[in-house]
Amino acid sequence: MAADQQDRTSRLPARARRATAAYVAAALLSLAAVAGIPSVSAQATKPPSPAAPAAPAAPPPVKLDTVTAQRGDIRDTIAATGKLQLHKWADVYPQIGGQVKDVPVAIGDTVKADQPLIEITPTQQPTKAESNRAQMARLQADLADQRAQLDFAELQFKRQTQLKAQNATREEAFESARMSASSASARVDAITAQIRELEATLKIDEEARQKTTVKAPIAGTVVSLAARPGQMVTAAQPAAPLLRIADLSDMTVAARVAENDVTRLRPGMDASFTTPGYPGKHWSGKLRQVIPIPADGTGDQGKQAFYIVLFEVKNPNHALMSGMSAQVQFVVAQARDALLLPAKVLGAPDDDGLYDVNVVDNARQISPRKLKVGVRTGQQAQILAGLDDGDKVLVGPVPRGLALPVAPNAGTRPPVASALEAHQ
Repeated sequence: MAADQQDRTSRLPARARRATAAYVAAALLSLAAVAGIPSVSAQATKPPSPAAPAAPAAPPPVKLDTVTAQRGDIRDTIAATGKLQLHKWADVYPQIGGQVKDVPVAIGDTVKADQPLIEITPTQQPTKAESNRAQMARLQADLADQRAQLDFAELQFKRQTQLKAQNATREEAFESARMSASSASARVDAITAQIRELEATLKIDEEARQKTTVKAPIAGTVVSLAARPGQMVTAAQPAAPLLRIADLSDMTVAARVAENDVTRLRPGMDASFTTPGYPGKHWSGKLRQVIPIPADGTGDQGKQAFYIVLFEVKNPNHALMSGMSAQVQFVVAQARDALLLPAKVLGAPDDDGLYDVNVVDNARQISPRKLKVGVRTGQQAQILAGLDDGDKVLVGPVPRGLALPVAPNAGTRPPVASALEAHQ
């Protein structure tokens, strides 16, 4: 049927077809208006409604580089190199000329004080000492004889004195008795002087006899020995010691400290060292002395000066030996369980010696603080006041766009100042 109608329509004249099409279009528009559907032409001519503006994106949070104040130990030290040397020793020299007869000790032997070490046969013949002793015996006999003659002469002079008082003797007899007594007394004095002189000679001979045996001046260990049997020695100008005895229970560390560090050292400071012979082992002592003149070969012609600093260490097992090298640490200052902060966050101190930092709290709020610093090294600093354990300190300047809080009352002291005053 539709095909027949289409066939009939196609056979209509052109004017009739145009009228029919207009009629159909008008009908469609009417139906669309009844249904509430906008027409195509209306949609095309109606302007589009403007889109709602999008909300601006939130900026990303500023990254804050912080360090946390934590507790720990801190030590300010001065490093130096040094050598171990003997602390107490004694060199033994010959005290009499002669020939070494016997050496009953060897290097490494432990000796006691006054122990015989070397026997020397003196150059002076022992017969001279025997002659002196014999002469002493003769002089003592002569002295006894002269004293007896003196007693007799004094008795005669006393008798002549009594007789003269009675006018019963001649003047010549009286004078003869007086002279005999005086002469006997003079001979006694002369023999007594000879005896005293000979006693001094015998004392020297006895001392020389004792010097033929060389004894240990101190207790210790024989660390060097130059004497040998048959060797001729002299006491006038000894070239070298016969031996050296050292007490190895203590050792001395001689450290070379640069001139820019030695001014910070004081007697009594703690000192420690290690030596390559015993890896991982430490020895400690107390600083004893700073030699006030530069070490040999330093400080001349613009060279840096080094000073020798001495301290002792215990060596009960004789593990340490003279000449060993030492890596030394002198403790200038130290603190245990102290509040520490990396030294990199501290700038230069103000006129009061305080340091300005910025503290970041859990809400990312930044507040300024003033810190009082104690022990400080190249890596860490001890905080005495101004921070608490766990506080976070900003590294570097405050990022742009983040302002520090302004105190509500400019005349009020900040809490940090109050904390510092309380600490002081």
